[in-house]
Amino acid sequence: MLTADEVRALAAVLESDRVERTVSTDDTDKFRDAICAFANDLADHRQPGYLLIGVANDGRIVGADVTDQLLTSLSSRRDDGQILPLPSMNVAKVDMGGGIAVAVVEVFPSDSPPVRSQGRIRVRVGPRCVSASEADERRLTERRIAQVRTFDERPCNGARIGDLLLDSFKTSYLPQVVAREVLAANRRTDEERLASLRFFDPRRGEPTNAAILLFGADTLAWLPGAYVQFLRYEGSDLTTRVLDDKQLTGNLVTQLAELDNLLPIQIWTARVPAGGLRNESLPDYPIVAIRELAINAMMHRRYEGTNAPVRISWFSDRVEIQSPGGLYGEVTPQNFGRMADYRNPVLAEAMKALGYVEKYGTGVAMSVAALERNGNPAPNFEFQPNFVMATVRGRP
Repeated sequence: MLTADEVRALAAVLESDRVERTVSTDDTDKFRDAICAFANDLADHRQPGYLLIGVANDGRIVGADVTDQLLTSLSSRRDDGQILPLPSMNVAKVDMGGGIAVAVVEVFPSDSPPVRSQGRIRVRVGPRCVSASEADERRLTERRIAQVRTFDERPCNGARIGDLLLDSFKTSYLPQVVAREVLAANRRTDEERLASLRFFDPRRGEPTNAAILLFGADTLAWLPGAYVQFLRYEGSDLTTRVLDDKQLTGNLVTQLAELDNLLPIQIWTARVPAGGLRNESLPDYPIVAIRELAINAMMHRRYEGTNAPVRISWFSDRVEIQSPGGLYGEVTPQNFGRMADYRNPVLAEAMKALGYVEKYGTGVAMSVAALERNGNPAPNFEFQPNFVMATVRGRP
């Protein structure tokens, strides 16, 4: 992070497109737009951009009330789902001397532009933050395609745009991620709209794996393991009678809707004493815990190099949720549940936009808290190179 001298040097360069100055500590829209624009790095500096809070437009360092609350609020801009894809950034308080402090947000160029702030692509043109033009958007899309890394961003070999349910994309997804006025003025082709959201590779004329997973007309034809296997057993082991056997197939939008229909009917509710003459109804499992863990498994699973599905095995005494693929990136057994990293960043963004993820990196913690409130034991997590499995036990 910057030193006081480095902050002074940046503050003095008034025409820089890598610096945003403000004296306000509560202009959240301006903060988001600045973070988004620096992440897009339209000029391709390949260097961080800086939001300086406590610096006037003329470069004077006037300071700000840099509280822990302000730093926490600034840090939350990364994970609140208003800036997508997630920006990479640091937040710090810099002591300028004489009792004056400045809050600094350091934002790194995104590997997956274009980045949107509340549905709008923001870029820097000199010292100003503006909405991207169609040409700007095209440049950012082409840059991303040249450095694609994750499986869900790569083109699905041999697929064509006709393999997608475009109506689903245009009516159910686009309005969730692109601002209404942008859509109204949008003259882009379907291919250009898909490409700007990482669902199409214009160089190869192919939808990406994320597009096939989310909007594919026949997803399993391209990715045979992309489904959820649900089994309910009468007893506590695999040798007992199977009471229910379902495969959730179709694209992910369909699977997620089917999951929301399937899980609630598996919950059993009992009347238990609540003190005095009162009884209360308690489920054997809180639905939010099972749902969050299942969605987590679907979002973070590995698709490449495996035809294994996500497996939900519901026994008489426990529920096991198994996701293909081990832990990814910066996540370890020690920080699991507190650290978030994304094997499938496009899918994660889409599931947030569609309302299946409340806030990034909180699903496991929400599940643990819901189980505790309901009187269930804490979940157990098993980490293997080829899978991660969550085991949830019923109330004693």
